[in-house]
Amino acid sequence: MDIQNMQAFVSVAELRSLTEAAQKLNHLQSNMTAKIKKLETYYGTALFYRKPRGMELTPAGEILYAQYKQILTLWQDTEMKMRPHEEKLRIGTMQSIVAGGTTRALTKVYEMYPQASVTLKTGTTTEMEQFILDGELDIAFVTGYPTNPYIHYQKICREELVLVGKGIHEGSDLQQVLQGASIIILSDSCLYLTHLEKMYQDMQLTHGEVVEVGIFDTMVEFALMGMGITLMSKKLARQFKVSSYLPVPSNFGCMDTYLISRPNHKMTAIEHKFIEINNTI
Repeated sequence: MDIQNMQAFVSVAELRSLTEAAQKLNHLQSNMTAKIKKLETYYGTALFYRKPRGMELTPAGEILYAQYKQILTLWQDTEMKMRPHEEKLRIGTMQSIVAGGTTRALTKVYEMYPQASVTLKTGTTTEMEQFILDGELDIAFVTGYPTNPYIHYQKICREELVLVGKGIHEGSDLQQVLQGASIIILSDSCLYLTHLEKMYQDMQLTHGEVVEVGIFDTMVEFALMGMGITLMSKKLARQFKVSSYLPVPSNFGCMDTYLISRPNHKMTAIEHKFIEINNTI
């Protein structure tokens, strides 16, 4: 059994999609399908349920996923330790993402590999894409939509979005929360602002002033003080100990996070390790 087949299986299991797994690993979908069928033939059992909304692991698939995940983790760790010249990490992220798990993931990488050279840049999605194209960064985390044909996008997760503000809770009336409220954002190019403005437009509501703060912690603090409302992922709200929030309607309720790189970029061992740690936090 080779590493590529293991990676293919794990990617399909985590993304629940042959198409997205093929894009992640730069394979043709037909090749990915062949790898999964090869594994099922080898083990003599179905590993996935094929459903209209994607792939779901069978009980046998769950067992194999747990085993392969351990093997791949050990393999990546071995690669990193045996290739010290590759201990270089040049990453970018948006403010809202670095405020979450990215900082803790970097801390863990430093603890494991104190000799690693790390470059970190923060900014908007557009800025991250330009850093990648200019060769200033190798990988970056962004939110939004794949738009640049010269960049490879790998969907990492889909985040549920919530409204946060003083007195806002799950039973709050959405229209009352939105109408006339000031909006607190990181920057005027923030995708969360675009999301909110589209919500206001579709619901035919008006908002107050837009307050740009530039620091995620300050944005949360201002919202909870009653200075306005803000939009963020549910995951981040929980990380910042926000005890109550209002989920937004399903057509506005999610935003995808992507790992981006140049199409010809070959992921290094330390990059694999960082991404793995970041995804488990």
